[in-house]
Amino acid sequence: MYRDERIPGRITLSEQKTSTPAESSAESNAESMAESMVPERTEDKKRQTAASTKQIARLAVDAILDKKGKDILVLDVTGVSGVADIFILVTGESDLQNRAIVESVRFKLKDEAGERPWHVEGTDHHQWVLMDYVDLVVHVFLPEKREYYELERLWGDAPREQVTDDQYASDVKILAD
Repeated sequence: MYRDERIPGRITLSEQKTSTPAESSAESNAESMAESMVPERTEDKKRQTAASTKQIARLAVDAILDKKGKDILVLDVTGVSGVADIFILVTGESDLQNRAIVESVRFKLKDEAGERPWHVEGTDHHQWVLMDYVDLVVHVFLPEKREYYELERLWGDAPREQVTDDQYASDVKILAD
């Protein structure tokens, strides 16, 4: 099983001091959290396989649907962000469900595409877990964390598509090859 590994010089989410709502607005807090959590693309940050980003994103969406993730949103941040091409945001109803979603994504991407996350944050409490697959970033939230950080608004200029419970990843137009 994959274990979280520390990157020298990187502060983990649990080590980072976060602001309270009274200290700063949710939007600026979300920006700083999003920037600090997603490592920038560098020469050493590469995926292990030649699978397309859309292919692994479809696998991730199917893995999330398998574990009954709610409010799944796929964002194409190619022209908006330099850290990834696709963001997937999902809400779980408990830390236990978030753990199941994270493990489902990990296993499905590893088993079917040979991909492992380059970096993972937030597995200590499963309130907001970030899984960085270089070109794909999966955010798994508890409802209150997703509402507070409002990443959908932060990436408001990005093309997006909501995934319903009765869909398959192959139905998601934004993920079509």
